[in-house]
Amino acid sequence: MKQDRFLLGILAAIGLLVVVSLTIFFLRQGREVYLPDDTPEGVVHNYVLALQQGDYERAYGYLADKEGKPSYEQFRQAFLSSQSEIRGTGVQIGDVDLSDETAYIEVTVIRASSGPFFDESRYTEAAILVKQNGGWRIFQMPYPYWAWDWYQAVPE
Repeated sequence: MKQDRFLLGILAAIGLLVVVSLTIFFLRQGREVYLPDDTPEGVVHNYVLALQQGDYERAYGYLADKEGKPSYEQFRQAFLSSQSEIRGTGVQIGDVDLSDETAYIEVTVIRASSGPFFDESRYTEAAILVKQNGGWRIFQMPYPYWAWDWYQAVPE
């Protein structure tokens, strides 16, 4: 009789842990929020978040107005076909090298692996932002948040 109570106590504790874990998991989802747009880091964060949430208009608004800028439809199409890749990728914003008109931000792209050991791959590249009309706009970002042919000089 005592062993039955002990076993029931263990099962109840395990059940309680499962319920608490699931509650924390579901409460923490969707907590990403937009940051103020007044810093280069905030612009990069907001751009990535907008793409992950499928808000292409907002993300497009962060692009620099320079020669080679894609049209909104080209921009949207580039991400519609790779939305699952965007959602399976995250970024870590690192050091910022800031001048009057240009900002270089170290961005580490973190990609989840679909392998059996839940490995992840990381690589670090620079995001380049330029100051336009008093705000920061993106001129270059690492893949998969950017297409190779944006802002490139067209050969004659």
